[in-house]
Amino acid sequence: MRIRYKIPSYVLKVGRMLTKEGYEVYLVGGALRDIVMGKVPHDYDLATDALPDEMLEIFPKSVSTGAKFGTVLALVPDLEGENKQVEVTTFRSESDYIDGRWPSKVEFVNDLNQDLGRRDFTINAMALDLSSGNLEEDVEQEWEIQDPFGGITDINLKLIRAVGTPIERFKEDGLRAFKACRLASQLDFEIEEETFEAIKQSIPVAKQVSMERIRDEFMKLLLNSPKPSKGIELMRQTGLLNIFLPELLEGYGVEQKLYHSHDVYWHSLRTCDAAEDSVKLAALFHDIAKPRTDMGNGHFYGHDSVGTQMVEEIMKRLKFSKTEIERTKALVRNHMFYYPHTEGEVDREKMDKLMLTQWSDSAVRRFLKRVGEENVEDLFKLRIADASSNPNTAFKPEEITELQKHISKVRQEDMALKITDLDINGEDLKSIGVEPGKKMGDILNKLLDMVIEDPLLNTKEKLLEEARRML
Repeated sequence: MRIRYKIPSYVLKVGRMLTKEGYEVYLVGGALRDIVMGKVPHDYDLATDALPDEMLEIFPKSVSTGAKFGTVLALVPDLEGENKQVEVTTFRSESDYIDGRWPSKVEFVNDLNQDLGRRDFTINAMALDLSSGNLEEDVEQEWEIQDPFGGITDINLKLIRAVGTPIERFKEDGLRAFKACRLASQLDFEIEEETFEAIKQSIPVAKQVSMERIRDEFMKLLLNSPKPSKGIELMRQTGLLNIFLPELLEGYGVEQKLYHSHDVYWHSLRTCDAAEDSVKLAALFHDIAKPRTDMGNGHFYGHDSVGTQMVEEIMKRLKFSKTEIERTKALVRNHMFYYPHTEGEVDREKMDKLMLTQWSDSAVRRFLKRVGEENVEDLFKLRIADASSNPNTAFKPEEITELQKHISKVRQEDMALKITDLDINGEDLKSIGVEPGKKMGDILNKLLDMVIEDPLLNTKEKLLEEARRML
């Protein structure tokens, strides 16, 4: 098959340098898959019959940390003079995989088809022959594609199919099972039947993959899929989800009798689908504790608090950073907030009731302190995703709009939301006899609570007076 495409000049330059020395060179992998599908690749990988040592001579500016496995990162300038990385790998075969992930035996070969045959899926096992075009011209032109495993056919059929015997591919590398579900979700493809069954059979190998690798593949699924629910459900059906996120499975079939039209599992997935990227994970986890707090009558008291603890356990298991864990915990802990608001004309009785529940300025300050100012906008995004995923919700967008107005009003004041915002510090407290330690921390926290209630207290004289009174 031939295809028309304008390959970037820096990629052509790598091709020129290799072909000039008499080597074969092909564009391979996800980049070619994207080109065939009419998408622009993020990066470009090449395969060649040149050995790593030979490539290092051709590309004096290169990174050779992967040379043992045949991979060299060639650094070449683009038309603007900016250095670009092109990954170039020697044709190779792999065998004797260990820990369900790494080949202990890598052999360099000079046969393109043998190299393509070691790859995971047919849509990733095609090769564009760079020698079939003009490497001197930076224009759109025709290129010849080698497709020995029917990748183009599977792209047209929208199928994820393993190269060769599916069970063998998954036994070699446990991450491939997760990748199959991720690609199906990302591309909105289906997984071919034999490939799907092979994933189920290869669960013992998938269990050997490190949590960091699984986390990275899962986050690609969440952030790059039009609807992450498709990939998550494939992981549930194959048994992969139970390996790293069994807590999510607890919600499958758990009915929500009040204000919800789906069980806990599907509501979580639909909320994740509706959420913006910055809150995808929090959206998936926001109701994670409902099965453990189910009262049997449609109420799940304390699921936000219990969910916060569960989120910490899950994210630590998946090796997320402490910062990301704390941010997600804050969103899950506070996702149940409700801000009373009026909707058009209301009678006197309703207005009186509303006035009794209206948030004061100090309530807004306490809300900002509890959530963290840096998390407020993401919390609103989560609240909207939670509501928009549920046709039976009582939520009204005015709740967010009115709260945003109230927050803007409060922010215009001289506002203290953390201890460092106070007009005194530890040195000031030491001057009146407070020793550093727990007692000083308790006094500072109490003073902060007082200032949140009454910002006019935030002067050094008044705070020292209150501190003396506490002493």
